[in-house]
Amino acid sequence: MKIMDHIFKIMKCLLPEFFKRHLKKIILPHLNSRYQKKYGCPVCGSTVADFKLLYDGHLNGYAQYGYIYPLYYWETFNFVKYRCPQCDASDRDRLYALFLRKKFDALDKSKKYKFIDFAPAPALSKMISSFNFIEYRSADLMMEHVDDRVDITNMPIYSDNSFDLLLCSHVLEHVENDLRAMKELYRILKPGGWGIIMVPILITLEKSHEDPAIISEADRWKYYGQHDHVRMYSKGDFIERLSAAGFKVHLYDVNYFSEEVFEYNGILSGSVLYVVEK
Repeated sequence: MKIMDHIFKIMKCLLPEFFKRHLKKIILPHLNSRYQKKYGCPVCGSTVADFKLLYDGHLNGYAQYGYIYPLYYWETFNFVKYRCPQCDASDRDRLYALFLRKKFDALDKSKKYKFIDFAPAPALSKMISSFNFIEYRSADLMMEHVDDRVDITNMPIYSDNSFDLLLCSHVLEHVENDLRAMKELYRILKPGGWGIIMVPILITLEKSHEDPAIISEADRWKYYGQHDHVRMYSKGDFIERLSAAGFKVHLYDVNYFSEEVFEYNGILSGSVLYVVEK
């Protein structure tokens, strides 16, 4: 029970009826609000009472098709505090925003930086493009309302060394030839450029789980966690594939951001950000 509820019980015995009503309707809600836990969303800048659960469609899919792994085995996935109630940014979007804001602060604001965002998340896309020193571009093969419709495994519309910064979040698990896609990302990134590349990672896997025989919607839900995924990544294997494409891979965890920052922004302490550099 909240501490102010205890106070109210005591005051009920001591105060006249008028003051009891005043205390209950006006004073107590204000005092209780001071004891409520507050969270923040670095994507939209809102302060919220709590974050929202993962979408029903995903939870129902896991249950209906019998997804074989516990959700808490995913490395960066706070399915309990998944969405911002104001902008719908996911926990991973909030992690990216924390890192990008910090990195953007260190950039030379007199220059322009070309940024490419694959499969953009609406709220995060809005945040990134709001910086006047960022020349933002969005890309995807299937999504509407992006700047470029591209196949990430073959992007001839972009010349070598085109972009200073990139973001590729939860795309590669949809791509059959993910190494080819990684090589394309490496090709279009400028020397000295960096980017965020993220995929679903299962911390208990020693090797990524991928099987060409798993093609039905039901089986992909069961083994990969979504109807259009083609693999479930292991941590070591993901890093090895990025390295094979030519990237230097940097991992940023709670020790970089702090426990307090992760807690306030609804990010699990075991979450890890994968940043690549050319």
